[in-house]
Amino acid sequence: MTESGARRIRLSIDGLAVEVDAGTTVAAALVVSGARYGTRVSVSGEPRAALCGMGVCQECRVTIDGRTHALACQTLCRDGQRVRTRKADAQ
Repeated sequence: MTESGARRIRLSIDGLAVEVDAGTTVAAALVVSGARYGTRVSVSGEPRAALCGMGVCQECRVTIDGRTHALACQTLCRDGQRVRTRKADAQ
């Protein structure tokens, strides 16, 4: 637990271990990890990132524990969760 009393959890984003407070969304964990982008690209090939934060735009889609097209802004982080972004898929 942190000084504020929040429980910390660990997940993996593109193979990088990330630790966040319980209750953090995957979209927020992406920002913390520096990944920033999901799996979407624009028609011109530019990477897309979370825009609306409420699941409407679907720009924050990532792969979570093998499930593709999961909305990062609507998914809470869990201990041991594995998140993959377009960056990882391109490698």
